[in-house]
Amino acid sequence: MSRRRTSFLNSFRNTLWNLLRPKTLTASVTPVLVGTGAALLHHPLHTSLFLSMLIASMLIQAAANMVNEYYDFVRGLDSKEMTGIAGAIVRDNMSPRTVLIITWVTLTIALLLGIYICASTSWWVAVFGAASMLFMYLYSGGPKPISSTPFGEVTAGVAMGPVIILIAYFIQAGHLSPVAWWVSVPVGLLIAAILLANNLRDLEHDRPGGRKTLPILLGKTRAVAVLGTAFALSYLILIALVLARMLPSWALLSLLSAPLPARVPRQFLAAKTRDELQASFENTSKTLIAFGFLLFVGLLIARITTP
Repeated sequence: MSRRRTSFLNSFRNTLWNLLRPKTLTASVTPVLVGTGAALLHHPLHTSLFLSMLIASMLIQAAANMVNEYYDFVRGLDSKEMTGIAGAIVRDNMSPRTVLIITWVTLTIALLLGIYICASTSWWVAVFGAASMLFMYLYSGGPKPISSTPFGEVTAGVAMGPVIILIAYFIQAGHLSPVAWWVSVPVGLLIAAILLANNLRDLEHDRPGGRKTLPILLGKTRAVAVLGTAFALSYLILIALVLARMLPSWALLSLLSAPLPARVPRQFLAAKTRDELQASFENTSKTLIAFGFLLFVGLLIARITTP
């Protein structure tokens, strides 16, 4: 293989990796872990369904990232100087058409995994899976993208929190339970927090672009207060679920992640540069995966140690 061809393939692979925005995929991994962990308290693990759900969820979010990349470019919202974007089009010169092709390939694989999950469990899962894909498109695409409105955080929190958790729980247990519903609430809040942190980071960039995101309507200080409230409620609800004996005490392992969100509001208020804003956003994303992974581990320990 020639050196030029090797260099091209390496460059394309790196661009494709960035296009997936792997740091954002915590929002698709965490709900699958939590939903599965809650089901494992009383049901055996179906490994193939778990892996299929995990991969499909990640692929759908990756496709959403690509749709966002495409439409932000089409609307002239992205520039080479921006942080927090893949930059496949504006920095790496990938054609918009190529981005769309990769998006469709990604969605096709997710669809095939979804068909396997439905065939193994219930075709009702397809209804909610289709709703997730529709949200993925409407969030960034269409004449009035949800991401440009004050409802992006709430919509994403519901679509990627409760919906994914309930599907992950159902395909393992074969039914739903109050535990699955309640445990989805703190995760949904933390996913909404990621979207809010994203909009806080992009506040000055979004305002001239005509967007009406929550931070633009509330202002930076109030939006940061909302972010802090979402963090606090997530941990308080988890504690309440343990006190109500809906979750085992091992679920409190998630409290070990609390130092991460504790400093995020101060970071946002003190941030002066794009890099500082990006660091605050990344800590919000890390909060979700730390919270969810520790909760998953706690639920596994509870399952193992329960007679």
